[in-house]
Amino acid sequence: MPPATRRKTRRLTDAQLEEMLALTSHADSVELKLTVPDSEARSTVNALDMDPLEGQIRQVFFFDTPDLALNKQGVVVRARRVQGRGDDTVVKLRPIAPDELPPSVRKAKTMVVEVDAMPGGYVCSASFKGALGPGTAVKEVAAGDRAIRKLYSKEQRAFYATHAPEGLGLDDLSVLGPINVFKLKFTPKGLKRRLVAELWLYPDGERILELSTKCTPGETFQGAAETRAYLADRGVDLYSEQHTKTKTALDFFAKNLQAGAATR
Repeated sequence: MPPATRRKTRRLTDAQLEEMLALTSHADSVELKLTVPDSEARSTVNALDMDPLEGQIRQVFFFDTPDLALNKQGVVVRARRVQGRGDDTVVKLRPIAPDELPPSVRKAKTMVVEVDAMPGGYVCSASFKGALGPGTAVKEVAAGDRAIRKLYSKEQRAFYATHAPEGLGLDDLSVLGPINVFKLKFTPKGLKRRLVAELWLYPDGERILELSTKCTPGETFQGAAETRAYLADRGVDLYSEQHTKTKTALDFFAKNLQAGAATR
């Protein structure tokens, strides 16, 4: 899309900033995110001196219904295969107010409450994470040789059952994926903060390059100011239209599932 017609993201209002600050005070961490227009991906890679050969390959799978019943209710069920590392899983609920979580859930060792903030928006999520270790579990589920529920712990399944639509079990879900992802963790010269770059490659050729950095709740504004100044100084567009990786993936695969069902 030509720069003259690219939609710009609006800044948060004072009221939104105040609400975000209140959420971060109850969160475990804050992740600052920015998606880069595909037309500017190469210049951004060069400006930040990223080395693709230092990246890690991942495959991301989502589980939902063809009409995205889980997503409509704010539930995300995901599994990943990670190069050189074991598979992992997550059951996520968003948006969420941290004080609405039962104490037993909020204090669970694998529960993470995080605020994701990007130009023009933010969301607080609660994620029940799981580590499967080395193996082929996720690959077997994707091939239909293993039940989806077996990827998830007892705590994750209970969290899912509490928030998913009634009667919709994990094994009732469809596999949406995979998305191939390249992830690079690096500390660019001149910035005393680690950045993460993720390039999501969608089957239809669409690409999303996301830059992010994590902060503790107490350093959110300092981290945002430092990172924004650094990126702006290197010509990175901070206010282009933002795209979310998960929504793009879900919409793509759901559309394909629905098209396949219609031709049967």
